[in-house]
Amino acid sequence: MNIINIADTVMNRAARYHEHRVEGLEHIPASGPGLIVVNHSLATYDSGLLAAAIKAKLGRDVWLLGDRYIFKVPVLRDMATAYGFVEGSQHNAESLLRDGELVLVAPGGMREALRPSSQKYQLDISDRKGFAKLAMRTGAPVILSACPAADDIYHVVSNPVTDWVYNRYKLAAPVIFGKYGTIIPKPAKLVHYLNAPMSPPDNGTDDDPEAVDAFHARLESRLQEMLTEHAST
Repeated sequence: MNIINIADTVMNRAARYHEHRVEGLEHIPASGPGLIVVNHSLATYDSGLLAAAIKAKLGRDVWLLGDRYIFKVPVLRDMATAYGFVEGSQHNAESLLRDGELVLVAPGGMREALRPSSQKYQLDISDRKGFAKLAMRTGAPVILSACPAADDIYHVVSNPVTDWVYNRYKLAAPVIFGKYGTIIPKPAKLVHYLNAPMSPPDNGTDDDPEAVDAFHARLESRLQEMLTEHAST
């Protein structure tokens, strides 16, 4: 079995385990570029489930922007690449969008993923404006996707070691508890809720700080609304 088949098998099993589904697939463009923006959970693979569902239902590939550290770990790097992850950078994302592709990004990155469970369902992207600039620069519509239950896969414990390792080395060292207190993921039922595409300003540039701030604020506010709304459903 090659690495692509292994990746597909793992994700198919994860989808069944979490009874994964997507609401709002009609908001994904049938063709042309689209920037899918998601909240970042510690589990991370929930984004892969969304990409797989889009591929299965709509026949469109989704390129996922991954943290750089993923590509420094041999086996993880190979599986991520096989499943459509590319190293997260403005250059890679812009090239793909200008080629008319779908790109998925979790702007909060590892920092948001490491939030303790006392802060679950809360975005941490107030200073992460690169994705808004990217959409403005390329003209790509932004499709927001909220999956609040992804924060229920693990119980993440607040502790100084996790903070120190991240702040010093930008690496993950979480204290987590999954099913039965182990690292096995809890069988949280995962639903991705998609928002109607939000178009960037028409000027086609990202050199206006006020315009960037305004667009970013719209996106951040709406995604947080979606998380809060669907966390109780």
